[in-house]
Amino acid sequence: MITHAHADHARSGCGSYLALADGLTVLRARLGESAVIQTVQPGEKVRMGPVTVSLHPAGHILGSAQVRVEHRGQVWVASGDYKTTADPTCQPFEPVRCHTFITECTFGMPVYRWPDPEVVRRQILEWWHRSAAEGRVAVLLGYALGKAQRLLAGLVDGPGPIVEHGATHKLTQAYRAAGIQLPPTRAVSDGVPEGGWKGALVLAPPSAQGTPWLNRFGEISTAFASGWMMLRGTRRRGAADRGIVVSDHADWQGLLGAIDTTGATTVLATHGSTAILTRYLRERGLDARALSTPWEGERADNSTTLDENPGEAE
Repeated sequence: MITHAHADHARSGCGSYLALADGLTVLRARLGESAVIQTVQPGEKVRMGPVTVSLHPAGHILGSAQVRVEHRGQVWVASGDYKTTADPTCQPFEPVRCHTFITECTFGMPVYRWPDPEVVRRQILEWWHRSAAEGRVAVLLGYALGKAQRLLAGLVDGPGPIVEHGATHKLTQAYRAAGIQLPPTRAVSDGVPEGGWKGALVLAPPSAQGTPWLNRFGEISTAFASGWMMLRGTRRRGAADRGIVVSDHADWQGLLGAIDTTGATTVLATHGSTAILTRYLRERGLDARALSTPWEGERADNSTTLDENPGEAE
């Protein structure tokens, strides 16, 4: 059962996969054409032995899902990764009532409160225009799956073309194949645009930062889009000219709001600041505990690229 197509959640080599239908194109891009993938619509029930399973939108990236499992009147929901902020590139988070809720808490501290998406969009456009006016190519670094497409959706009325790193472009094409409307782009590998790189904005994964791949653009200005940019020290370590605060995970208020809407009396927290979140929830009367998993790397101090999903290298 696949919550979403990031590589720390969708692993190759399984005999078969169950996923939400709208995420099929990105799963195919990641797992290959030979993977056996069964798709379902949100809320569609599937019987698996003694349990009934259904998938519900998580709002994280295209095709992201929460997994609802019911057995003898008991309902558990595993959130996967999720966000509660509106996003034009994926279905919104759907609250699912349950007895036990397994929640991620990548940004499970009160300091993490995301700015309004429209404010962020204007910040990026202003930086892009200013970079072009100064004769520099704007390089926007963000995770190749989900983050890049969400950023791209708001990039209209720019001073030049939008070009993409190969890893990003492949997944943007998968979004388009799923029917997501995005501004036109071209791959960097297609060659220099007519008129050169002047005024261009380059979308690239964080792993491109500081590599010879960037030399082709001449003088550049770099911006790093990540929830970790909320912290000043992280912005300095990111070595970009600018930090853009935008995340595909829930912030502190988003986590608390999502947990409240489930009605769950037991909450198991995983990934991130589990101790802080569970202590807060216990003070509110919930049975809250940390749940360890094989992947605990989604932390700024564990990734040289400050990628929100360091389990995968692009």
